[in-house]
Amino acid sequence: MRTTCSVSLSSFWFWPDALLCLGVRDLGRMVIAETRRRVLSGQPPGACWALEWDVVNRSAKDVEAREDVPVHPATVNDGAGSALVHRAVQRAVRAYGAGTPCRVLDVGGGSGVWAVPLATLGCQVTVVDPSPDALASLARRAREAGASDRVTAVQGDVDCLGEVVAGGAADVVLAHGVLEVVDEVPRAVEALVSALTPGGVLSVLVAGRAAAVLHRALAGRLADAMHVLTDPDGRIGPGDPLLRRFDVDGLSTLLSGAGLDVELIQGDTVVADLLPSSVRASASGAALADLEAVASSVAPLREIASRLHAMARLPATS
Repeated sequence: MRTTCSVSLSSFWFWPDALLCLGVRDLGRMVIAETRRRVLSGQPPGACWALEWDVVNRSAKDVEAREDVPVHPATVNDGAGSALVHRAVQRAVRAYGAGTPCRVLDVGGGSGVWAVPLATLGCQVTVVDPSPDALASLARRAREAGASDRVTAVQGDVDCLGEVVAGGAADVVLAHGVLEVVDEVPRAVEALVSALTPGGVLSVLVAGRAAAVLHRALAGRLADAMHVLTDPDGRIGPGDPLLRRFDVDGLSTLLSGAGLDVELIQGDTVVADLLPSSVRASASGAALADLEAVASSVAPLREIASRLHAMARLPATS
């Protein structure tokens, strides 16, 4: 039986558990969650995670090089997305005036890498996550930022979203790193859309299939690259930590089919993850950020981004 409850932000101790998968319900998912925790805490992750988590361990300078993007210190290492993703989300929340705080629902964002920065901008943020440890991290960050009164934590997952948050009440819904790990994607998207107010925006960040093929091929893992390329869900095999990867057409079709108007699909990290560490270390942060900004929206380059970011709007009622 699933158990859900509201969570008091003041009741948690901090645990560095920033990227637990949404929907951790069986032993396999528990192993995935623990592996991610070990990576983030600096412990050996095991060879199977090395390439997946190269995306997470990018330099914070690549994000901080862009102005007008207030980023929490842990944001980049928690895999919350590049400056381009942040700016797109911030444009959505800033559409609401100072007298009307934007209501944000962050699904699977328990560690607060999105919730806390958005709360400091004046948003009222509700975070739904299945992990008490991740919510503990959220509590600590919210306290440190003086934003506890603008952050509400709820323990639950996307499968029971309608049971733990009010429907049609969110101006912006974030689902970053969620659709790769849920059991039923259409059902999850339906739940996310149901949480939106008419005219509200859904922000989705997902793993890209083409990038996974390229990264493995360049590392000499040709069999794995072929599996990702030819598998219907873009998986390596039964042991893949992700249940699926996406391409631009598939993501657009998924969101449009849910009744949303897709306003943006951009690549998140097109170039940086393909560069050797020595090149990244010596490259100008501003130059790399400028290149990423252009490449993110140019086909076919956006297709090879490590992740794909979409912004889709629920039409307003007439």
